[in-house]
Amino acid sequence: MATVFPYSVMSERPDALERLDLRFQWGPYDIHVLRFHLTYFPSGRAVAFHKHAEYEFHFIPRGKGKVILVDEEYSLKPGQFYLTGPGVMHYQEAGEREGMDELCLHIDIAERIATGDEADEDWEWAEARSCIGKLKSLPLFPALDTYDAMRCFLNAYEACSEYYAGSYTTIKQNVIQILLRSVRAYDTVNETRLLPTKDMKAYRYQLAVEFMQANYGGPLSLEEVAEKQRLSARQMQRLFKEMNRDGEHTFSRVLEDIRLSAVCRELSEGIKSIEEIATMTGFSTSNYLHAVFRKRYGMTPSDYRKQTITGG
Repeated sequence: MATVFPYSVMSERPDALERLDLRFQWGPYDIHVLRFHLTYFPSGRAVAFHKHAEYEFHFIPRGKGKVILVDEEYSLKPGQFYLTGPGVMHYQEAGEREGMDELCLHIDIAERIATGDEADEDWEWAEARSCIGKLKSLPLFPALDTYDAMRCFLNAYEACSEYYAGSYTTIKQNVIQILLRSVRAYDTVNETRLLPTKDMKAYRYQLAVEFMQANYGGPLSLEEVAEKQRLSARQMQRLFKEMNRDGEHTFSRVLEDIRLSAVCRELSEGIKSIEEIATMTGFSTSNYLHAVFRKRYGMTPSDYRKQTITGG
């Protein structure tokens, strides 16, 4: 029996919450809700790099996809969310075989100038300051919706649709709960993230080098390696630069190291000719291999073979 998607009711009146003029005060802040809805991305649908002047909360209740936050790519799955603050460049894309639903909340947050009557701040003011302060510094990667902030979207929609006494206050409270629960989810996120996610740059670099080690025998370009990681050539260049601070281990140098290591292994076995080794290790000609090898090791491939085999 198929599982009922609890948020499907929000598709009946997708702009219901956005028709409301949702403006309210929370502690020292003026909160203005700009967008508040459920949307759907068909499989393969992409939203090009863009940014907003406000805060945008993205929750994934169903489906799969990916997001690029500035220049880091992350996979998305049900139960995750991420936040993009003002000016943060991001790219969204649904999965190739599966669409993706997204619950979106766009809010503008402005701090009010305190008056004399507001000099004595209460608990609500303190909590609001703490929450908004954390929103401004949340890390740019998805987290699990540990405290079920998604449910607040449905609660707000039901309050809007049923329009009972206290509906507006209920909607306001659910918006605040989305903020509070999102911040709370990130409070312990570093304790629950997996190692590959904790250092995505090192993980992608490792995968790139492993791909190069498996394919060094043929023509191999930076663009091809970048494509396998779903990165641009520019992003891949930056990755090699950041992972090798000495400035020497560029993509070309790392690939050359891999090929020369393979050449040395073949020379040590003493079976194949220099021409055969050059061809099978990705060097265009034996003359080119000779020049690169001599520059790196101070001897010719033939001399290396003799020295290795004889031990002299």
